[in-house]
Amino acid sequence: MPLPAPGERLHYGPASPQYGELRLPAGAGPHPVVVMIHGGCWLSQFDLTYFSHLAAALTQQGFATWSIEYRRIGDPDGGWPGTFLDVGAGIDHLRELAASRPLDLGRVATLGHSAGGQLALWAAARDDAHSLLPADHALPIRAVVGLAPITDMETYRVGPDGSCHAAVDQVMGGSPDELGERYAAVSPAARLPLRVPLLLINGASDPIVSPESVEQFAQAAMLADDPVSLRIVAGEGHFDPVIPGGGSWLQITGFLHAALDSD
Repeated sequence: MPLPAPGERLHYGPASPQYGELRLPAGAGPHPVVVMIHGGCWLSQFDLTYFSHLAAALTQQGFATWSIEYRRIGDPDGGWPGTFLDVGAGIDHLRELAASRPLDLGRVATLGHSAGGQLALWAAARDDAHSLLPADHALPIRAVVGLAPITDMETYRVGPDGSCHAAVDQVMGGSPDELGERYAAVSPAARLPLRVPLLLINGASDPIVSPESVEQFAQAAMLADDPVSLRIVAGEGHFDPVIPGGGSWLQITGFLHAALDSD
């Protein structure tokens, strides 16, 4: 697929990867905002380019999209804590952007894929101001979409083979036996309840994030009284959910409109 026109590139920090691409829909606004967090095993070899199709398509649906890049494994200061601090800083930078652009900061959702799904889910709980990753005045998140999201850092680090599991110890700086507080701080499964509506989508044939892991997280979230919509799509793999117009497109847009269109 030909890449869409890039969004407006804006830096939220001094490091090279600390930027985002902002796309604004037609109309005067203020517009609801979807913060887009790409995956790629938290590795610097993968960037936000593959997410641009989804960002552009959501912008056409009436959402401002803020697709953030962040320091990753292989970047200076990537991994703990830089990766997580960057995601938080990138989200909170919307306050500065809203001073000159028509953004509605009362209607902000996060949407992440794979490792970005872990970050998108974790971001919803930042207002708890965990002592390891201070989050004073974190921008409130109204809803989260997790596409093939990594939901439990401790269990994911052991497989499936050929997945991102080998990168978990790298991004965390060690094992849960060594650094249990870090894992508890950022693993979505350890942060429940997130207290926002969740849409979780996974391909039934996904070899990188198992549908069983997403189902288990959804069940735990429901038991914690989080409103959860779960969709396991037959015949789809890891990247199918990020394709605009694909099998999950209507669920994604419908969920975001329901969560963000009303005041």
